Amino acid sequence: MKIFKSVEQMRSACHTAKRTDRRVGLVPTMGALHEGHLSLVRAARAQSDVVAVSIFVNPTQFGPNEDFSKYPRSFERDCELLEEEGVDLLFAPSVEEMYPQGTMTCVTVEGLSDKLCGRSRPGHFRGVTTVVAKLFNIVGPDLVFFGQKDAAQLAIIRRMVRDLDFLVQIVGCPIVREPDGLALSSRNGYLDPQQRRASLALHRALLEIQTMFVRGERNLERLIEAGKRMISEEPGVRLDYLEIVDPESLEPIPQTRWGQAPQLSRALPCRQGLVAIAAFVGNTRLIDNLVLNLA
Repeated sequence: MKIFKSVEQMRSACHTAKRTDRRVGLVPTMGALHEGHLSLVRAARAQSDVVAVSIFVNPTQFGPNEDFSKYPRSFERDCELLEEEGVDLLFAPSVEEMYPQGTMTCVTVEGLSDKLCGRSRPGHFRGVTTVVAKLFNIVGPDLVFFGQKDAAQLAIIRRMVRDLDFLVQIVGCPIVREPDGLALSSRNGYLDPQQRRASLALHRALLEIQTMFVRGERNLERLIEAGKRMISEEPGVRLDYLEIVDPESLEPIPQTRWGQAPQLSRALPCRQGLVAIAAFVGNTRLIDNLVLNLA
């Protein structure tokens, strides 16, 4: 595995790979790698000729009172894991390399970046789309792999790719969970044993909604309220949001659009609903989601 710290070195290595008609797959990460990240690497390996991974804790997607300074960093261990997975290229730039003095340009997907986590974390998705756009320009990947756990991020990046005509294919990969259902996250390491148990309330809330849906419940308000009740039963968890939204627009789905035939509503029917949840367990903010599929 070749490790590059400069933009020009990484760009040159990727250009050389693409010059021989090899497909480059990129997995952007902030490090502190876990099995969820490695599942993306394996997907990239299966679908690409050259696998590139980036490790960069991006300061522009953290708010002023968030955990940028204490975000887990384990570069040596991350390198060992990536070596074992057969990664070809690792890009690990400094903040100064990615944002030279005088940098002024940002990328914002208007209308989506203030939804869900964007509403709770102003500026977060602007930081995400800016750094991802820079990675696209540096690496020039054919395929880019993201986890479904960050469903809003996935929708926003797909819109950015479509609107700005990036020549990349975005590949969404399934959520990877602990045996008890907790979605893997680098921030799970912040949780003490009691908080770790309390955090399962997020998964329980999603399972309750899914169970009701499978049994035939189609009233969105009742589904949401059932999930909120599950959260309220765990005193160690403070809900940020629980919504059922259109997976592409991230807008809440009106009941009139939820599976209705077009002649019954002026708007086209919505056949999928993204159940998105965010909550604080202690000071740690966790997210999770699932998709309800009427089809």
